[in-house]
Amino acid sequence: MADSFQSGRVTTLHNITNRSIEDLEADLIRFSYIRPMGLILPSLYSELERPALAHIVDELEKVPYLNQIVIGLDRADETQFRHALKYFKRLPQNHKILWNDGPNLRKIDEMLSKEGLAPTEMGKGRNVWYCMGYSLASEQAEAIALHDCDIVTYDRVMLARLIYPVANPSFRYQFSKGYYSRVADNNLGGRVSRLLVTPLVRTLQNTLGHSENLDYMDSFRYPLAGEFCMRRDVMKGLRMPGDWGLEIGVLVEMLRNYSTRRICQVEIADIYDHKHQDVSHDDEESGLSKMSIDIAKAFYRKMATNGIVFNKGVFRTLKATYYRIALDLIDSYRCDAMMNGLSIDCHAEEQMVELFAENIMKAGDHFLNNPMEQPFVPHWNRVVSAIPDIYDQLLEAVEKDERKYSD
Repeated sequence: MADSFQSGRVTTLHNITNRSIEDLEADLIRFSYIRPMGLILPSLYSELERPALAHIVDELEKVPYLNQIVIGLDRADETQFRHALKYFKRLPQNHKILWNDGPNLRKIDEMLSKEGLAPTEMGKGRNVWYCMGYSLASEQAEAIALHDCDIVTYDRVMLARLIYPVANPSFRYQFSKGYYSRVADNNLGGRVSRLLVTPLVRTLQNTLGHSENLDYMDSFRYPLAGEFCMRRDVMKGLRMPGDWGLEIGVLVEMLRNYSTRRICQVEIADIYDHKHQDVSHDDEESGLSKMSIDIAKAFYRKMATNGIVFNKGVFRTLKATYYRIALDLIDSYRCDAMMNGLSIDCHAEEQMVELFAENIMKAGDHFLNNPMEQPFVPHWNRVVSAIPDIYDQLLEAVEKDERKYSD
């Protein structure tokens, strides 16, 4: 049971009473008449072959307040797309599947690429960006949530609590970010948040000085949570990173565009577990290794826009400071885990800190060696300005796929 203590620069909405899902959904049904709600589900086809997504769909079948569900489907051939149409058919809500690898959406992607407007990297960021475009085009929802499709411990109360602050017409929030405890198989989870993001933010504060941006980032209890919700107008002007820095990049852009009074974090679950990424110690182009490099670059880009000048000496200092702060935090995590009867492998944790320390330098080298890199995908307002009928094209492409491949 949480307390109601507020810390940091953003409001924290706690789960103080474990309010019933029936009560929450009764409120959300009322809100839906004023502020229709939607959900984005970015998914690899491989998720359809795992039990987590089947359970998520079971739970979503019971949700009475959603006006629309937009599913982004990656890495699927024609046969797999046909299967996806059948797989999600049982959803009672209005739902659409974006077959991102299909010829119709590929054609749109090629057109946008020629204009320099398309995501340049495959992955979740690209998937989410196109889902946002379709959500804007369809005009079916004003409060739009997003969560991943690999949540093993999913319960529909997660969605209700995530979307509530943005859907409630009496609240001021334009954006909500979910948080929770990460526990899996009696082990303390959330490795990248615990061992990279928190110590890196505090390293930047110690080395470069406190700033509004760093204090803001340090306010989030789980900054890498893949669950967030935003108003439709927010989505129109949101620039998103196309790499693993998606979650950090979205938080950074929210602060750039809005007062912290419009941003909140909300406790959506007591315990949360999902599919775990490989650490990839020997491959900086995959797994948590690539994620750590992209996240570090996202922080460097933000600090640079605030006038911070980076060089190799600064990055060496950041690496040394990070290493000391992260090692100290490991002992805090060890004590917390033991008191709660959880396991923690301190040797593996220190190995990960060593990897992240090296990747802080690698991210710095990439930052210095690629001064012309364009890290953000253009926001949809810009895309519409360049191609006024882009929304109509998106709607038509999705409808063509559904008509042609539905049995």
